[in-house]
Amino acid sequence: MKLGWRGAIGIALSIALLVYALHDVNFRVVAGTLEQSNILLFALSTIAATAIFPLRAIRWRVILDPIAPKLPLGELWRATAIGMMIGNIVPARAGELARAYALSSEEPKVGFAAAFASIAVDRVFDAVVILVMLFLAMLDPAFPTGTRIASQPVANWAGGGIIAVLALLAVLYALVLFPARVFTLYEVVVRRLAPKLEARGRDALLAFASGLSVLRAPRRFVAVLFWTVLHWLCNAFAFWLGFKAVGIVVPFSAAFFVQGIIAIGVAIPSAPGFFGVFEAIAKESLAVYGVGPDLAVAWAIGFHILSFIPITLIGAVYFAQLGLKMGDLGAAAER
Repeated sequence: MKLGWRGAIGIALSIALLVYALHDVNFRVVAGTLEQSNILLFALSTIAATAIFPLRAIRWRVILDPIAPKLPLGELWRATAIGMMIGNIVPARAGELARAYALSSEEPKVGFAAAFASIAVDRVFDAVVILVMLFLAMLDPAFPTGTRIASQPVANWAGGGIIAVLALLAVLYALVLFPARVFTLYEVVVRRLAPKLEARGRDALLAFASGLSVLRAPRRFVAVLFWTVLHWLCNAFAFWLGFKAVGIVVPFSAAFFVQGIIAIGVAIPSAPGFFGVFEAIAKESLAVYGVGPDLAVAWAIGFHILSFIPITLIGAVYFAQLGLKMGDLGAAAER
C-alpha cells in the first residue's frame, strides 16, 4: 500500500507530538521508573489490553448477525487481529480496511461492503460509550476541582457532551426509522453542493443504514451495548493496572478520562500505532490529576509498547496463515 499524503502528514504530526511529549522529560527518571515498575501488574495490564480484541470480535458477531447469522467467532477474531496488526504497522487508517477484507476473504456470506459498513456501526457504539465514560469521569467527585478545559468548567463540557451523545443517537434512529426522508434530504443537499459525490455517498449511506439494523431489535442493541461497555471497562482496567505498575496513584475514573481523551486525540492523522500522539495526550491528560511528566511518559511508553506487541504478533501470524498480501488490501481500497 502507498504511503500517500495523509500518511505523510500523520507521520509528521506523530514525530512533532513525540518531540513535544519528551522535550521536558528526564529520561533517566523515565528509565528508572520503568526498571523499578511492578512487572506482574504490567503483565496483567498487557493481558487486559489484549483481551479487548476478542471482546470486539464477539460484539462484531452481534452487529453482523442480521446479515450473516451465527458467524464463527474464529473468523471474526482472526479478522480483528489482522486489522489491528495492519493498523499498527501501516499508516492512513488501513487497519479497518484490512479487518473488513480479511473477514470477507474468509467468509463468503459477508461481502466486503457489508463488513466495512458494520465496522462503521462498531465505531459509533465505541464513540458513544467512550464519551459517556469520559463525562462520568469528569462528574466524579474525585475529579480535580477547578479544572477548566478551553477556559470552560468541566461540568459544561460534561453536560454538553452528554447532549451531543443523545443527539447522535437521535440521528441514528432517524436513519433507521425514517430512511426515505434521510436519503431525500441527503440527495437534495449533496446534489447542490457536490453532485459528483451523490451516487458514491448514497451507496455508502445505504450500506451504513443496513448496518444500523442492530438498532431495530432492542435485544440486539442491548447486546452490542453490553459488549461495548465491557470492552471499554476492560481497556480502562488495563490503563489503571499500568498506572499502578509505575506508581501513579489516581482514582479508577481517571482511566475513563485518560482513555477518552486519547480516543479523541488519535482521531487526528498519525503514524502507525499512534506513537507520539498517544504519549503526548497521555502526558497532558494525566497532568490534570497532578501526575508529573516523567511519571506520565513512563506509563505511556511502557503501556503502549507492551500492549502493541501481542496483538501485532498475533495478527501477523493470522495474516500469513490466510495467505493475504498487502497488495490485496491496496486493491480493496480502490474499489
